[in-house]
Amino acid sequence: MKNIFKILILLISFSAMAQEKLTFDQSLTKAQTEHKNVLLFFSGSDWCAPCVKFKKFFVDSEQFKNFSTEKLVVYNADFPRQKKNQLAKEIAAENGKLAEKYNSKGQFPMILLLNEKGDILKKWEQLPSETLEQFIEKLKS
Repeated sequence: MKNIFKILILLISFSAMAQEKLTFDQSLTKAQTEHKNVLLFFSGSDWCAPCVKFKKFFVDSEQFKNFSTEKLVVYNADFPRQKKNQLAKEIAAENGKLAEKYNSKGQFPMILLLNEKGDILKKWEQLPSETLEQFIEKLKS
């Protein structure tokens, strides 16, 4: 039983390392290397209902994951309010700089399709009104 417990802890540790979040600069570098666009979305994961819907019904959907794995680098600039959900200071500072550059009005959700240089190609200033399929088509074109 102890061995199974140890194996589970190791698997969880490796999984956490594999899912380590890239910084935005690292995301841009990855996009340049892989010749992909970047989907940058600003969210309030613990207070913004449209943000939660966007993540749940778009970003976390299998169809979007399959598409984005091939075509996008996805970066979530999150601004949680609850103390238990606070981000590391470095990530919060980076998200603040991104907000100054791309979301100075503080709109949530704000969804941007950027090229590999960080230039805005498309912008949604609210929860997309399109279906998931239509949204993906707009990301393709």
